[in-house]
Amino acid sequence: MYAIRIPEPGGPEVLSWTEVPDPVPAEGEVLVDIAASAANRADIAQRQGHYPPPAGASEYPGLECSGTVAALGPGTEDSGWSVGDRVCALLTGGGYAERVAVPVGQLLPVPQGVGLVEAAALPEVACTVWSNLVMVGGLRKGETFLVHGGGSGIGTFAIQFARALGARVAVTAGSDAKLERCRELGADIAVNYRTEDFTERMRAEGGANLVLDIMGGSYLDANLRSLATNGRLVIIGLMGGRRAEADLGRMLAKRLSVHATTLRSRPAAEKAAITAGVLEQVWPLVEQGTIRPVVDREVPLRDAAEAHRVMESSAHTGKILLTR
Repeated sequence: MYAIRIPEPGGPEVLSWTEVPDPVPAEGEVLVDIAASAANRADIAQRQGHYPPPAGASEYPGLECSGTVAALGPGTEDSGWSVGDRVCALLTGGGYAERVAVPVGQLLPVPQGVGLVEAAALPEVACTVWSNLVMVGGLRKGETFLVHGGGSGIGTFAIQFARALGARVAVTAGSDAKLERCRELGADIAVNYRTEDFTERMRAEGGANLVLDIMGGSYLDANLRSLATNGRLVIIGLMGGRRAEADLGRMLAKRLSVHATTLRSRPAAEKAAITAGVLEQVWPLVEQGTIRPVVDREVPLRDAAEAHRVMESSAHTGKILLTR
């Protein structure tokens, strides 16, 4: 098969479309013929040498895919899946390829009403949003939820999901066009971080009960100041750096909590539990049309470098798909 390799860390130009050995499914894995994958910030960090794959994972980037079951590996004969089934999958790596071996617990059926290629936009964002808003953040009806990067794949999905939970949704983004799209998806409060202080805006709105943050260090203090009493901050990215100082006095006075989570490095059993929750609680919303994947563009997989350039420029809204 062919896959995108990263011979050495660097810019998008280092991504190499290369013939490589076909994957062989191990115990508990299913082999999937990939129809599409999607670009994620983690792929860029891996390309730059900042985010190596976990031990035992594929060396190729790609944290999600859609496609069809090509073969059942050992121990999956009674899993309920059959060769030819249309699936999408949460991956630890390997999505930038023509085939990938997937732990059976990380497979999801393609939701009704969603195309096979379009389904590649769903697994990583659905699992990330579900696990962090519900399992970690405990978002409840009537609360105010703030997501940074509202125009991203995570952001566009989180807006819709939080609205489905009955939350009031606030977003930040860097352009008025992206903010308008966020409003169309259901955002109640839209802040252009280039022209407005989101902390002041959130405090004027009564504070956020839950913040989902992709920035990390550079936003820590501002996020804590944006929270209402008993607020929760969930950090899932480090685009703004790894280190920052926090005012513990403010945290004590307002009874604030901070959680930092990743999805990629979790054990397979935890990923399977998250995937099962998504299938039960999120997939019905997708099939009803309450949540729809937001796709900015499709790029041929062999041209993954172009997808990375677009993502790094932040010129996109929603997901960038990589197609066969």
